[in-house]
Amino acid sequence: MNIQPVASRAERLLSFNLADFAVPQGTEEEWRFTPLERMEDFFDEEAGAELPAITVSDASLVEKVTRDDARLGQLMAPEDRVAALAWNSAKEAYVLTLPKETKLDSEVVVTVNGAGGDGVAAVQLLVDAQPFSEATVVINHVGSARLAEGIEINVGSGAHLTFVTIQDWDDDAVHTSSNRAHVARDGNLKHIVVSLGGDLVRTTTSVDFGGENGNVNLLGAYFVDEGQHIENRLLVDHNQANCVSNVTYKGALQGEEAHSVWIGDVLIQPNAEGTDTYELNRNLILTEGARADSVPNLEIETGEIEGAGHASATGRFDDEQLFYLRSRGIPEDQARRLVVRGFFAELINQIGVESVQAKLMESIEKELDITLELSE
Repeated sequence: MNIQPVASRAERLLSFNLADFAVPQGTEEEWRFTPLERMEDFFDEEAGAELPAITVSDASLVEKVTRDDARLGQLMAPEDRVAALAWNSAKEAYVLTLPKETKLDSEVVVTVNGAGGDGVAAVQLLVDAQPFSEATVVINHVGSARLAEGIEINVGSGAHLTFVTIQDWDDDAVHTSSNRAHVARDGNLKHIVVSLGGDLVRTTTSVDFGGENGNVNLLGAYFVDEGQHIENRLLVDHNQANCVSNVTYKGALQGEEAHSVWIGDVLIQPNAEGTDTYELNRNLILTEGARADSVPNLEIETGEIEGAGHASATGRFDDEQLFYLRSRGIPEDQARRLVVRGFFAELINQIGVESVQAKLMESIEKELDITLELSE
């Protein structure tokens, strides 16, 4: 079928029916940056490969359910064909419940461990942060897989949820993840995407609100190597009054055909008076041959807002900074590390989850070892 482009993100197609989405051709706005030839099997009628092994650090909080469980599919319908494929192909799903008025002192870690093999696997996960709960949930993806993933995130009234998804795949993995979040009145969501490994990793994150005074902080960090494609697409739909959203994504790239894509859409609907929103994307090109595409978009349908803005910049490694540090006796390899660490420092400090911050810093150090080899 031929789907015509829409003038507003508010009119975008949302559907659980796979047939409502045409097979992408690469000319569509939502697919024009994606190397479709590397994920053609994600557009089939069904994903039937065996699921990666999934374990949860606190088994008492999670249930394995069938896909027709009444709690699933209540937040937001899929926005593209792969998300619809994940929904329709998943034979089972996981529901992780954070009980009402409960504060968890340690993070809940969900490990998705791929064992390789052919074919696309599909999985669904619901994270339900019930009213006035407070918790941190970390989804850690490791190993090798071809995985179409759908994640629903429900943040209840007055709840505080920190949700982290880490893509630390082996080099041959292909992973698409549709994150669909709903934040109720006075709810707070910190959503963090850390993408490090994999051949192609595409994460779409969409958020809307269920009442006033919702607060969303979307953070992302990525390090892209030779031949790797990491894509992040975000939509914050301000459909309620007096809500706040902030978006900060930073990435570094090195090696031939290293490619990052960041699309940040913010929609402020006519009834969303008092909205306060800002989005930022920064990319640091460390070597020749890398490419970063960055497109921030603001769609504002009411003038009664507190503020709305965006910023995007992509720059090469600053030789002047390197010269300044070296002129003060700092060896070149250490100087390069200091510049990249400084680039990520503010973002890492915002994460607020010690284990994730340590993981990210460790990965950055490993990537910097590669950077130094390439610069020699």
